[in-house]
This record gives sequence, structure tokens and C-alpha cells, in this order.
Amino acid sequence: MELKRVVVTGLGAITPIGNTVPEFWESLVNGVSGAGPITLFDVSKFKTQFGCEVKDFDPTKYMDRKEARKMDRYTQFAMAVAKEAVEDSGLDLEKEDRTRIGVIFGAGIGGLRTFEEEIGNYFLNQDKGPRFNPFFIPKMISDIAAGQISIMYGFHGPNYSTCSACATSTNAIADAFNLIRLGKANVIVSGGAEAGVSISGVGGFNAMHALSTRNDEPTKASRPFSASRDGFVIGEGGGCLVLEELEHAKARGAKIYAEVAGVGMSADAHHLTASHPDGLGARLVMRNALEDAEMNPEDIDYINVHGTSTPVGDISETKAIKEVFGDHAYDLNISSTKSMTGHLLGAAGAVESIAGILAINNGVIPPTINHEEGDDDENIDYNLNFTFNKAQEREVNAVLSNTFGFGGHNACVIFKKYVD
Repeated sequence: MELKRVVVTGLGAITPIGNTVPEFWESLVNGVSGAGPITLFDVSKFKTQFGCEVKDFDPTKYMDRKEARKMDRYTQFAMAVAKEAVEDSGLDLEKEDRTRIGVIFGAGIGGLRTFEEEIGNYFLNQDKGPRFNPFFIPKMISDIAAGQISIMYGFHGPNYSTCSACATSTNAIADAFNLIRLGKANVIVSGGAEAGVSISGVGGFNAMHALSTRNDEPTKASRPFSASRDGFVIGEGGGCLVLEELEHAKARGAKIYAEVAGVGMSADAHHLTASHPDGLGARLVMRNALEDAEMNPEDIDYINVHGTSTPVGDISETKAIKEVFGDHAYDLNISSTKSMTGHLLGAAGAVESIAGILAINNGVIPPTINHEEGDDDENIDYNLNFTFNKAQEREVNAVLSNTFGFGGHNACVIFKKYVD
């Protein structure tokens, strides 16, 4: 069968560096860090006392206060970004067949804060017997954001959540892309949200020695590809894309941000948390995406890398890029926007996809901040263009976005400039 073409017609973002897509993009190109002391709970006894929190978030701007109380913070983020993306798409829902509009929206963890609160309350009050909020389970489960978005709009198409740790929302986008090109839906609202800046989130990642402990300089702590990197900076937020079948978008005169060219998936099959040291899974996923897109390595202009600022991960991803792209690797722009947003876990793929799409639309590559002169790792090839510290202008026709998750899950998506 002939596969349908899929385009992006709407964007929504809530991040530590901006609560709308325009705010997010402005901060990205200006190299703004979203890191600072954690305010959501008492961190005085934690090894890491900073993170990338969403600032000034008011859920009642997006939903009724009563409804907001039934949702974990991650679901509130999801509802907010979905609302921005759907409005941005210009869809006239009164004219749409809502049985042909779906929602595939993921979370790597889900309602972690809700789980903490309910279990904490149980142990504080166990002498009174088990007392739980009746919304405990629906607030906590990782699929509920997709359900809540569909309820908000009455979308009756495909509806579910993906979960693949930090690759989650890239997998959501990949599934949405595949369903639309197979003719299973006209439109799918897709992305991910996460609210992992919590007691157990920080405590758990601290116990794994995964987080930076640069408490004296939070804004400089996320430093991908620098020798002094000491772990990732935990963040929170959400990203949402409206994916649409091309002819459907053209028929309603939609603005088109980019075309989804192809997707790739693979597994490291190596370790619970560490990436394959030779970048095996990363190589596979990028090659799979290029093959799916029917593109050559030379067609890619920019890679938004996973680039978490961990000692092993940055090296293995660099090795993989050099092996897949060969000599063209030195003509690419490479950057890690996690240097500014921190690591948004299950939301990372969607937010970083938006960064790539905006790079295509604006001809600007956002930087990898916090690299200092002489702070070079002997295992990383600095002849590659990591777009250190300052945004760079260039024509961007195609972007590849990488996400790799605990468990060895790898997902990759390629966006290209739309040409009729």
C-alpha cells in the first residue's frame, strides 16, 4: 500500500526555560539555563539540591481548579501543552470527524509525586486505617494524560500511552506517525510530560549517582561533552505535537511546520541504565530512521542529540554519530538542548523534537551551553561541531532527534522541511 505523508501542524511546550513555544525558543537561542535550587520540596539532606523546574505554572490557566485537583502535576503539564498545540494547529473541531483524531501521549514514570504523597499519608495515619484519595490511581498511572486529553476534546481515535523511559515521547511520535501514514487516523495529538523533580525522583537518581552534584553552580551543571560533566540535571515539563495526514492538512489550509520523514527504534540489550559503550543501539536507531525516511546521512543538517551530560553516554553517542555519518559528521551541527532544559525524562523527546522543528523554521541551531575552553574529554572528537555556547545560523532542511532510555530503549525521529 502507498503510505500517506505526515506533517506537523501544531506545537505546545512547557519547559524550565519557557511556558509556551515562543518563550521556549527564545530562551534556547539565547542559551538560557533553566537550572536553579529546587523549591518544590526540602532538599537540605539531598546530595543534589538543584534541578530544572517549570516556573510560575498555574494549572487553572488551562483547566478548572476542581479538575486540576484530580490530576498529578505531570498530567497538568500534558493538558497545558495539548491545549497550546491544538489551538496552534487551527483545527476547527466542530467540522472534524473526532473519531479520526487520536491521542498518543507518554510518560516515562507518571504520577510520581502523587504516589509519594498518598503512601506518605498512609504511613502518617495508618493507625486510622487505610485512607486513600479516590483519585490516587487515576492520578498516578502513566496512561492517564492521553485519556484526559481525549476527554477534554472528545477525540475518539487511537488513544494510549507509550513508556520507554527517556525515549517515551519519541516513541509516542513514532507510533502516531505510523498510524497516520497507515490511514488509521487523520490527526494525532502526540508527545509526553513528566514531573520527576520530586523526593523520590531526586533521591532515586542520586542513589544511582546519575545526577550532577554541582550545587554551587546549578546553571553550569548540565555540560554535555565537557570533561568536567558529572551527571544529568533533572527537569520537568511537557511537549506536544499535532501530527496530521498531509492531504487533510492541505484541505483545511493548515500551516505546516515540517514533515515527519521517518522514525527508528532499537535496543542496546546491554545494561539496565548504561548505554552501550560503543554506541551499538545508537548506531542502529539512527540507521533505522534514515532507512525509514529513505534519506542518506548527507541529507541531515542537524542532530539534536540525547546528550545528557553523563560520563559514558556522551562518549558512546559521539562514537555512534561518527560511525553512521562518516565524513559528513564534521559538516553537521550537533547540540544538546538538555544543557539548558535539563533532562525532562519522558517528555524529552517531544520537547527536543520541537527544538529541531523550530531550527528548520528559523534557520538557527540552538547551542550546547556550558563548555569552557580547555574542558575537553580525550574520548570525544572536538572537530565535530557541537554548537558550543552560541546559537549558529544555517539553512536546516532536515533534523534528526535522538532519545535513549534506561533499559536500552532507543528511539529516533527525522523531521524535514515541507515541500509540496
